[in-house]
This record gives sequence, structure tokens and C-alpha cells, in this order.
Amino acid sequence: MNYDTQSTVVRSRESALQTNKLLRNTYVLLAMTLGFSAVTAGVSMVFNLPHPGIIITLIGYFGLLFLTAKLRNSVWGIASVFALTGFMGLTLGPIVNAYLGLPNGPQIVMQALGATGIVFLGLSAYAIKSEKDFSFMGGFLFVGILVAFLAGLAAFFFNMPGLSLAVSAMFVLLMSGLILYETSNIIHGGETNYIMATVTLYVSIYNLFTSLLHLIGAFSSSD
Repeated sequence: MNYDTQSTVVRSRESALQTNKLLRNTYVLLAMTLGFSAVTAGVSMVFNLPHPGIIITLIGYFGLLFLTAKLRNSVWGIASVFALTGFMGLTLGPIVNAYLGLPNGPQIVMQALGATGIVFLGLSAYAIKSEKDFSFMGGFLFVGILVAFLAGLAAFFFNMPGLSLAVSAMFVLLMSGLILYETSNIIHGGETNYIMATVTLYVSIYNLFTSLLHLIGAFSSSD
């Protein structure tokens, strides 16, 4: 009985160490990729590069996402993560430039950036401190993101501003849920690869920021 108890304690300690290591590796890589994405976005803004368009953006995103998933267990997976986040930074630059060109553009961008940081840090801290299991949200998030993605495409191709705003609001809620879900996955062993955990959190932050930017920009407009 005593031996079993000791074994349980040892396993518990090992599991805690592995979780802490996974969290540390994930957040270190996430910080690095966010920094790199900011640099590529800055380059795009300085040179006033045009947005590549939705088709190229989707092909680049899903192609690099697939490549990262394939290489997630090798050192090349890290290179692929930087390629993905760097590419997404390039697509973000023209969007930010467009908002900065508005009369109150700098304020809109800073509000969206600040709100994104507060939401991410707050939800991450809550998931870690509470240690609640949010795995039950997986199915809902998958369906919700798919519906919002398709609705976003419809809003874009059929030029429906109202639907576009609704999609942005949906993405704010869905990305907030995804941050809780993925952080919980890391803590409870549902996600054991820090590269894929980084990608999920990065995509959540990226979509959260662009959605908030759209909403704040729309409601700040005097038109």
C-alpha cells in the first residue's frame, strides 16, 4: 500500500513537471512567434505592401498549417511555425495600415491590441489557476468556427457588412473559448505537443485581434 502511494506521488510529480515544461515551452515559442509576426507586419506596413487577397491568404495559411502539423515532432516544425506566423504577420500589416488611415485609427488599433492582451492573459490565467477541464467545449468550438468561417466567406463574397460584423462578434466569443480550451488541454494532457499548442493559441490571438479591430472600427466610425 505504501509502495503504491509513493508510486502515485512520483507519477503525479512527473506529470506536473511535464505540464509545467509544456506550458513554458508553449509560451516561450508563442512570445517569439508573436514578436516575429509583429516584425513582418511592421515590414509590410513600412513598405505599404498590398493585402495578398483572401484566396492567397487562405492557401498560404492552410498550406503552412498542414506543413506545421506534419513536421510538429521535428526541429523543422519550429521553422514551419515561424513561416506560418511570419506569413500571417504580412497579411496583418495592410489591415492595420487601413485602420491607421482613419481619423481615429491609432486609437482603434491600440484599443483592439489592449483588449486582445487583456482577454488572452485573463482567460489563460483563469484556466491555469482554476485547473478546470474545458474539453467539453471541443465539439461546440469546431462547429462554431466552421459556421463562422463559412459565414465570413459569404459576407466577403456577397458584400454583406451586417453579416461581417456578426461574424466578427462570433469570432471574439469563439476565440475566447478556444483559448480556454487549448490552455485546459495543455494542463490536462489533451495536448502534448508545444508546437501545435503554440499554433492554436497564435491563431486564437490573431483572429481575436482582427475581429476586435473590425468591431471597434465599425462602432467608432462616424459614417
